[in-house]
Amino acid sequence: MPACRRSTEEKVRMFDLFRSREKSVRYLMGALLTVVALSMVITLVPGYGTGGSQNNPVLATIGKEEITLREAQLNLSAAIRDARIPPEIAEHYVPMYINGMISERATAHYARELGLQVTEEEVSRTIRILVPQLFDQSGNFVGRDVYAQFLAQQNLTIPQFEENVKRQLLLKKLEDLVVEGAVVSRADVERQFRKEQEKIKLAWVAMNPQQYRSQAAVSAEEVKAAFEKSRAQYNSAEKRSAQVLSLDEESLAATMQMSDAELRRAYDSQKERFRSPERVKVRHILLKTTEKPKDEVPKIRAKAEDLLKQIRGGADFAELAKKNSEDTVSAVNGGSMDWITRGQTVANFEKTSFSLKPKEISSVIETEYGFHIVQLLEKEDARLKPFEEVKAELASEGRKQAVIERLQATADQAREALAKNPASGEAIARQFGMKFSKAERIEREGVIPEVGLAQELSEAIFAAQRGAVTPVSQVAGNKLAFAVVTDIQPSRPSEFSEVENEVREKLLTEKAGQIAQQKATEFQNRLKAANNDLEKIAKEMNLTVKTTGEFTRTGTPEGIGAASYVADAFTKEVGGVIGPITIPGGSLYAKVVQKIPADPALMGPETAKIQQNLKQEKVRERRDLLSDSIVARLTKSGKIKIHQDVMNRLVAAYRRG
Repeated sequence: MPACRRSTEEKVRMFDLFRSREKSVRYLMGALLTVVALSMVITLVPGYGTGGSQNNPVLATIGKEEITLREAQLNLSAAIRDARIPPEIAEHYVPMYINGMISERATAHYARELGLQVTEEEVSRTIRILVPQLFDQSGNFVGRDVYAQFLAQQNLTIPQFEENVKRQLLLKKLEDLVVEGAVVSRADVERQFRKEQEKIKLAWVAMNPQQYRSQAAVSAEEVKAAFEKSRAQYNSAEKRSAQVLSLDEESLAATMQMSDAELRRAYDSQKERFRSPERVKVRHILLKTTEKPKDEVPKIRAKAEDLLKQIRGGADFAELAKKNSEDTVSAVNGGSMDWITRGQTVANFEKTSFSLKPKEISSVIETEYGFHIVQLLEKEDARLKPFEEVKAELASEGRKQAVIERLQATADQAREALAKNPASGEAIARQFGMKFSKAERIEREGVIPEVGLAQELSEAIFAAQRGAVTPVSQVAGNKLAFAVVTDIQPSRPSEFSEVENEVREKLLTEKAGQIAQQKATEFQNRLKAANNDLEKIAKEMNLTVKTTGEFTRTGTPEGIGAASYVADAFTKEVGGVIGPITIPGGSLYAKVVQKIPADPALMGPETAKIQQNLKQEKVRERRDLLSDSIVARLTKSGKIKIHQDVMNRLVAAYRRG
């Protein structure tokens, strides 16, 4: 049967097949790699620089679609910035993110095979929601030129943007099929409530090497003997010195200037972009009527009228908003909202806001959400921002665009100049606006000044001869860098005096660990013989018994850390013992001294939340299983190809050691 004729029932049955697979617990990946929200499509760069080349190789292909290195880099930079990923874990984030890009496109590919389609009307409607500034107050499209200029600021073309919108809509349709099959029963909710709310209390004893450090002793002879026995392990690593030239987008942008004439031409060509519609800034108090019984509505209105009376009597609007408003976002700011334009709020709220005079307070008004009291704070008429007001913005955008085009070319020219004259690194750096630094006697995994930990550049430095210039490498932070090797100190065996303290510390740590292990084994044997009398054995072995407070499965019992370390305790009855449990720094034994069951009376308010969470978890599991299956099938059929050398190059750019 052709894919385009498959019925909805067949598609749903296909999802049910995945229930038989073992469940995946991938909460981190679930947070990082879920289907990209539609509101993010204008920040992505689909198809940027499509078609691989020597400078922009193909990272992966999915069917006929390519993901290039440059596209991946641009999307990664935005994702790492927006998610605030710490540099030290970026290396691990990169392959997960790229796998997510591949999985997303593979899933869209499969959705098309299923016969799911996106109409032009759906795309148009979605764009109207995503980019309302492309439509005037009457809802008319502002024109293709303005549309193209707007997307150009995001490094996008119209076809690229609309293709990405189509992909996200396809994924949404496929996800809707996943949601259809995710059912949560009342029994599921009750079971989850008991699991989440059950608490336990533990008595526990810990044994760690640090406790027995004072009992560990090593002689000078033992240290010397250990060194001689393992002499081959102790070497002074090869060290190299180099002059490093690096270039980043900000530094290059600072060297670029745009004339007033250029900026004026840019302004004149996109004036529509700088037209500011009429807008107002208001503050309000909202008393919600949604999800409230109808017989409570008159009481809610009466409360709103009373608040209005207090305000008109001189009460502080902001304080009343903080205490009473159910718009939790604005309430913390005294009810103040950001600037709003027509079409951004519900009709009656908009009508009231735009009809008030500055500082005027409305009567109680009703909207779909409830009752509001609105005060107009500021109002601005529609206007065209003058050239001087947007000049700096235009200059910044112009430099940004020029930087993208010139970054690689500038680095290549500077490297060529350095290769001709390796002794002139500092002068060449000044000539091309690059940063110059000296890396003195660094090891292969060492930190490179102005660059940090950069495996690709470091490997190039250690592969080059003295006086040679390395290739241009991409390093963290969208930087390009290269170096000239100035000195090489070969690896050599370490002298005993250089590593004596290191050897001693290693021996002491080993002995303390052995003692702790012996004590743990002794504790286990004696505990079994004493019928799990944890307190008795701890006292006999001069160990301290500690008691936790009550905690749930997601709690953090003091001294232990995450409750997940002692998860088995929740399956034991009072008096049950678990151990040995490995925790950071050692091991422990614990006894359940109290179990506090969940209070059924508290379940009511939690039911909807638990049901929603369980449904989301089931949807995530089904979606992940489906996505895994699609990727596996397309990979097996040769429709997905990943170029590992390009992937390694990308990961290396974010490596910090």
